[in-house]
Amino acid sequence: MQSVAQAWLVYRLTGSSLLLGSVGFASQFPVFVVAPLGGIAADRLNRQRIVIATQTASMILAFILAVLTLTHTVQVWHIFVLAALLGVVNAFDIPGRQSFLVEMVGKEDLMNAIALNSSMFNGARIIGPAIAGILVARIGEGWCFFVNAVSYIAVIIGLFMMQVQPRSYHTEASPLAHIIEGFRFVRNTGPIRAILLLLGLVSLVAMPYTVLMPIFADKVLHGGARELGILMGATGVGALLAALTLAARTGVRGLGRWVAFSCGGFGVSLILFAFSRTFWLSTALLLPVGFCMMLQMSSSNTLIQAMVPDHLRGRVMAVYTMMFMGMAPFGAFFAGALADRLGAPITVAMGAVAAVGGATLFWMGLPKIRVEARRLIVAQGVAAGVPAEEMTARVVED
Repeated sequence: MQSVAQAWLVYRLTGSSLLLGSVGFASQFPVFVVAPLGGIAADRLNRQRIVIATQTASMILAFILAVLTLTHTVQVWHIFVLAALLGVVNAFDIPGRQSFLVEMVGKEDLMNAIALNSSMFNGARIIGPAIAGILVARIGEGWCFFVNAVSYIAVIIGLFMMQVQPRSYHTEASPLAHIIEGFRFVRNTGPIRAILLLLGLVSLVAMPYTVLMPIFADKVLHGGARELGILMGATGVGALLAALTLAARTGVRGLGRWVAFSCGGFGVSLILFAFSRTFWLSTALLLPVGFCMMLQMSSSNTLIQAMVPDHLRGRVMAVYTMMFMGMAPFGAFFAGALADRLGAPITVAMGAVAAVGGATLFWMGLPKIRVEARRLIVAQGVAAGVPAEEMTARVVED
């Protein structure tokens, strides 16, 4: 709800696609810069306490934005500052939360937990934008921000109630050495490096379509806040179906192919959406866009978590965060600038073509990284439904 309302608020105040992209840049650029610190915090500190702290900070920022908007004192620079502060919070929240997941459920249920987590997230993405569209149209953006702020209370209470087995912390090395160790592991591990590079490419060139959605709703499809909510909700429906599809799986075998196919499907669907001029056709096309996007993200997350050692989990998930969210601000900024010159449809189509190209290269490189990926999965004991002896036999056969 806050995401949709904030985008509409910026667009209503400025009418500028460049500023719309710039706010996206401000909200996610800190993730790219600060995520390495979030990674070492997740590996050196109590992950449960980190998540509690970040959720509390997010709640406070949402309350501030709600008050500013409801009192009609909000200005564009307020939104920029609050978006940047939320980006700093997310730089600690995402690595901490992703690393905390394995402590909550254990490695044997990790893949299904990631998928079910995505299901919850995308269920909210279906309902939230639709509610936001109605609230924005009738009573304004401020109440969306207020509802978001209040919702954190239940989350924080739930986190405090969790009883999680304590883990050991290794803090002998310096923070800088820890950061370097995490980057070195990613660089030297072929499967993880390939997955993250593809993820970074898609986040840079294709994901910024979400930043330009108010322009599609207004100028391309001739709608308003209600239509924006429906479009974003359609993406959420597709993403929810993808998360449920992944949750139904019982093993990690074949997920590399899923990453390649879903990335290619995301690009093709996005190209078709870019050239649609009919509202309901555009809405229908956003279903496969959301489905393929979430299938790639969740499959990538699952594979990385299955391959990474626990003592490096926070730092590797920090690099994942940098690729997933940290590259997005650069994409949002460039997309906003290009949309001012070329228009939103051409901008989105160009990024989608690049995503298809990245998927093709990833598919061509799969045979080289498959054996190493299986060895890493066996080493971490995350065969996820496949007995370790059988998985080892497959690796030996390959």
